Parts: sequence; C-alpha cells; structure tokens
Amino acid sequence: MTLDSSSSFDIPSGQRLIVALDVPSTDEAKSLVKQLGEAVEFYKIGLELAGTKGYFDLHEWLVLQGKRVFADLKLYDVPATVSAAVRQLSNTGASFLTVHGDKSIMEAAASEKGDLQILAVTVLTSMDNQDLKQMGISLDVRDLVIERAKLAVATGCDGVIASGLEAASLRKKIGIKPLIVTPGIRPADSAKADDQKRIVTPKDAFKAGANFIVVGRPIRNAPDPRLMAEIIQTEIAKSLY
Repeated sequence: MTLDSSSSFDIPSGQRLIVALDVPSTDEAKSLVKQLGEAVEFYKIGLELAGTKGYFDLHEWLVLQGKRVFADLKLYDVPATVSAAVRQLSNTGASFLTVHGDKSIMEAAASEKGDLQILAVTVLTSMDNQDLKQMGISLDVRDLVIERAKLAVATGCDGVIASGLEAASLRKKIGIKPLIVTPGIRPADSAKADDQKRIVTPKDAFKAGANFIVVGRPIRNAPDPRLMAEIIQTEIAKSLY
C-alpha cells in the first residue's frame, strides 16, 4: 500500500525530482542544467561546488532561470554561527537547506529560517549499521533515523533527509506533514550501489512516503542525461497516481 505523502502538499510532479549538481565546476553545472532543460525544475548544489568561487553565482543563476534550489550544505557549528548562516541563506532564494541532526543545531537553524525550509540529515545513505558501530552508536540505522527525525520535527525543522528504506517507518512516526527527501536513488534498471549503501528505486521511495528524491550520477553519467531525467520523471508520475 502506498503511503500518501502527496495529499498534504501541492507539489507538482515535475518538482519532485531533484538533480544533484555534484560536479567540479560551475561551468559544468550550468552545462548540465542547460542540457536537461525543462525536464528538471529542481537542483541540489552541495559541498563540492561550495568549494568553488562561483557557488553563489550559480545559486543566483539557477533562481533566475526559474529553477528551485536545494542548498545541501549540511551545516554543523556552534548554534550562533548556524543561526547567522541560515539568516544569510534565507535571503538567497533557496527552497531547502540541510543541517546536521543535532538538537542545538536544528533549533538554531529553525529560529532563522524565514521562508527557507530546513531539512535535518538523519543518517547518511553511505552509512550502514557497521559504520554506526564504529562510531560508538548502539542504535541500528532505522532506529537512529527515527529518533533524529522525531527530534527534527520537535525543534521546528520542515523535514528530513532519509533513505527510502526508512521512509515508511518515518511516516508512521512523524505523520504526513514533515517532508522526506530521499537520496541514494537508482533507477530500476540500474540499481547499482556504488558508494551509496542504502539505495532504492524512485517508485519504491514514493510508495514508502517520500516527497522528493535526489538523483545524481544515474542522470549525469547517462549517455543521454535528459532522456534519463524524463524516464525518471515518468516513473515518478506513475508512482504518485
């Protein structure tokens, strides 16, 4: 049974696919955006591009192109610094911003978010139970994701970043209102894990209750990136209705 994550949000189907611009330069990012054209409306720009001098120029360029922007910066610092950073970023036209799932960090971000939606990172999709054990965390991935997600909602965040493998459990615990944005997505015909250990297909993510999915390499590395984006958009539309 599909968990209804769309009834509470008037989210156009075409905006539910977020393409990760995880490339070395802003020129490459712009080239990909132009190549994808109208097939993609929402883009994630993260730490790789944040290390370039053109990060905010790219951010502004995307907004001027009519695209939505997900600033995946995973902020983690003393609360006062996080508050100040969020205050600045709330004026850039971004739709989403990520922060790490510590209570004081999430509270600080939520206090200054304005119209910016804050998403808390629960557990990175590159991590599994063995990784958590090595960090001295006794909870398994699913339980830790749920605990951090509940705390995120309580502190005023708008949603979480979580694998599709945990999305169904999250919906039961946090309800239908908080956003669930799911990375680690691989199309059904190319479900290869690479460095992502907890992956799902677009269909599985939305059936589990995700609101948005993030796709990077399967689109960027495809022989025809726009065609791959269109295939995924079709899969999303079929999953929702």
